[in-house]
Amino acid sequence: MQMCRKILGTALAVLMCAPAAWAQQTHVIDKSALAQAVQQRVSQDQADREAIRTFLQNPQVKSVVAKAGLSVERAEAAVSTLQGDQLRQAAGQARAVNQDLAGGATVVITTTTIILILLVVILIILVAN
Repeated sequence: MQMCRKILGTALAVLMCAPAAWAQQTHVIDKSALAQAVQQRVSQDQADREAIRTFLQNPQVKSVVAKAGLSVERAEAAVSTLQGDQLRQAAGQARAVNQDLAGGATVVITTTTIILILLVVILIILVAN
């Protein structure tokens, strides 16, 4: 009987220590890789916001905005609230328009439409928050 207790006690001790040993497994991603991924994401978000701000500072954009009766200042304030897919989509459109305007392309109806849509999206997000 006493031998049975020793065996049972030893088995229980091993089973109680086993989860702690398994919990010390290495992680799938190390801390430096995680920190690098976070920093890359922050840098990309900052670059996206800067592209939108550059777009909003363009004199041609400001004239279209003024004709539409919208506020560039409110749109610029709303840029910091954009996140995720909304930020990437708005930045992509802003970069496309910035590239067209920098290349000397004439502002046409489609560019004007993109400008208005982008500003309306930014203002809607600002009002929603």
